[in-house]
Amino acid sequence: MSQAAISSKPTRLSFEEFKQGVLDDYRMVVASREASLIGRREVLTGKAKFGIFGDGKELAQIAVAKCFKPGDIRSGYYRDQTLMFATGMSDIQQFFAQLYADMDRECEPSSAGRMMNGHYGTRWLDDNGEWKNLVDEPQSSSDTSPTASQMVRALGLAYASKMYRNVEELQQGFEKFSKNGNEVVFCTIGDASTSEGLFWESVNAAGVLQVPLAIFVWDDGYGISVPRKYQTTKNSISDALAGMQWDDKKGGINIYTIKGWDYAALVQTIQQGVNRVREMQIPAIFHIQEMTQPQGHSTSGSHERYKSKERLEWEKEWDCIARMRLFITENKIATEEEIATIEESAKAEARNARQQAWEHFSACVKEQVAQATRLCSQVVYEAGENAQAIAAIVQGLGAIKEPIRKDVMQAVYKVMSLCRQGGEAVKALRNFYEYIKTDNKEKFSSHLYSESRHSAMKVKEVPAVYGADAPILNGYEILNKFFDLTFANNPAVFAFGEDLGKIGDVNQGFAGLQDKYGVFRITDTGIREASIIGQGMGMAMRGLRPIAEIQYLDYLLYGLQPLSDDVATIQYRTRGGQKCPLIVRTRGHRLEGVWHSGSPLGMMINSLRGMHICVPRNMTQAAGMYNTLLQSDEPGIVIECLNGYRLKEKLPANLDSFTVPFGVPEVIKEGTDITIVSYGSTLRVIDEAINNYLVPQGISCEVVDVRTLLPFDVNHLIVESLKKTNRIVFIDEDVPGGACAYMFNHVMEQQGGYKWLDVAPRTITAQAHRPAYATDGDYFSKPNAEDIAEVIEAMMRE
Repeated sequence: MSQAAISSKPTRLSFEEFKQGVLDDYRMVVASREASLIGRREVLTGKAKFGIFGDGKELAQIAVAKCFKPGDIRSGYYRDQTLMFATGMSDIQQFFAQLYADMDRECEPSSAGRMMNGHYGTRWLDDNGEWKNLVDEPQSSSDTSPTASQMVRALGLAYASKMYRNVEELQQGFEKFSKNGNEVVFCTIGDASTSEGLFWESVNAAGVLQVPLAIFVWDDGYGISVPRKYQTTKNSISDALAGMQWDDKKGGINIYTIKGWDYAALVQTIQQGVNRVREMQIPAIFHIQEMTQPQGHSTSGSHERYKSKERLEWEKEWDCIARMRLFITENKIATEEEIATIEESAKAEARNARQQAWEHFSACVKEQVAQATRLCSQVVYEAGENAQAIAAIVQGLGAIKEPIRKDVMQAVYKVMSLCRQGGEAVKALRNFYEYIKTDNKEKFSSHLYSESRHSAMKVKEVPAVYGADAPILNGYEILNKFFDLTFANNPAVFAFGEDLGKIGDVNQGFAGLQDKYGVFRITDTGIREASIIGQGMGMAMRGLRPIAEIQYLDYLLYGLQPLSDDVATIQYRTRGGQKCPLIVRTRGHRLEGVWHSGSPLGMMINSLRGMHICVPRNMTQAAGMYNTLLQSDEPGIVIECLNGYRLKEKLPANLDSFTVPFGVPEVIKEGTDITIVSYGSTLRVIDEAINNYLVPQGISCEVVDVRTLLPFDVNHLIVESLKKTNRIVFIDEDVPGGACAYMFNHVMEQQGGYKWLDVAPRTITAQAHRPAYATDGDYFSKPNAEDIAEVIEAMMRE
């Protein structure tokens, strides 16, 4: 049943309306179950690669779907097919299109074939990357596979509703994203995944923040093959969470338990519970018990291996569809004949949807096979002694029963390799190869970053302007003035993190601003980095511009999972269907101790492709990078220098509007003998080495600040410096083989810098261990001026 049909029904139903609603629900659950059964067969017969399905969860999801209203948002996981069908956010043909990995966005809108089946999401952006109206229909955020990863995102999506309800500045201009914050976020999770830390962190944060979040735990007794008693304290997640049960004096969350086969109780309890979430903004958990999983965890195994005979018999008897059928007959809602007719019609619907999805998917590939066959066959006449071999390749391609794009690429390339010389036919074949290569690159590799007009790479550079009497301030004062201007000018900007609100952050960048802009816009949080990232992610996905603070870079590890698996991949995995312009603010590099002086940039570079990584050398540069990110529609991290907050800087006259271009290094000191490439705090150590040791020896150093690591030197400016100096050294505070190796690879290999070298290039990094706490720990753990001078002096002697 579509959401429109659900929402338009009156509160009081006649018996005929009730009867029709029940039978429509039954038809939906039968069709969804049939889709699961067919889907498994498609995998086992080789038409699809892998399958994971929502069988056994159908009835509860029908009940949840009845509570969805336009603008409500799902943040779920890969067993929610019935919920998606019943709300109209997907359908069975799209379900099969995803199973086959159809690359057509019209047929498979969730991911255009980039994610395995069961990973859902509606398209929040139009073809130009602009926001659609998100409040006219139910919406689904894009799923990810890591268990419980949906929790932190759900928290943020619900927190956005709270902001839209409570912040006066958002009452106008944000109509695409909210109707006064009345949206509920529906989060689904398997019972075993509640063991994950992300679940507990998010539930605790939801209780503290009091956000409109409805969490549904599908409990079928197992986590893959491991029984629940080995997973959950008291063998029950609702019992384990009982201490959080709502109390009128202390707050908390509402907890409900319902049997997954009890149609009437599911509809009534979920409706009442969700209404309370919507009206009171009190989060709730619905523990749906005694569910089944008729086909096991996935197509990669059989549940008969770990379930007892008694359990398997119980699952057949208490299967939710069987119990709903019994409910219908016992209440005389339909006869056996009427039920049988509904069942056959629903199963036929699923079969027809599968057939249509398969025909579309296979037709696209077969068309390429036909083109390749025709062009390769024409080449035979120009192939001379290789004609027979080419004919065999063409025959082999045509013999593949279920061809894929890879088969076409390989066959064409093999033919081209046999025709290094040739005429018009070979030329046509090569043109075809380049066409399908480009086409496949767009299908498989586009949208890692924004391709809209709001891309950070399209933000126009606006240099900082300094007046003749520009004040000289501490770095933290520069930031404080920047944030003050930003919050005054942009009502969509929010900031939150540990110690950020009342005391204005540990380095005073937000000093006094909570009093000025209120506790909703500048907010203290608990010590919970993963859900801080999730909080920001959900807000950014709903039209706000959050700045989520991770107090120290070393603690980004707690938030790395949602950043890596969710934020960084969202544009890619939806092929431009959703975006998340989250800004993460943190600080790192030099201070004292193992966990307060980290520079794990290599780790970040390799785990956060899809985000921008900004490494400003001072707070003015940081402000320009924040301006660039705020004008873009992409996520980024700005790493402020820990030891730079009390260093003096000039205050730009255009602090709120100047921008730093991404991927464009800056030569901050010109020279002729050697190119030094670095970023952040290390630049000051390099300056010390130059002034104390290298200049007295007459060594002329050109210093290049890369400014951003993702992207990195898109115009190959570093090579231009190398052409002048013929020597190069890369210096940073990461471990050996970290960010320096990344920069080295770009300049030497990708940019061809090796061609301009007179001596071997070098990297100077921190030690392989974390920095020691001792007073001398920084000196001996990270590059120091003497180390840098020694290496450069040796290079000059070569």
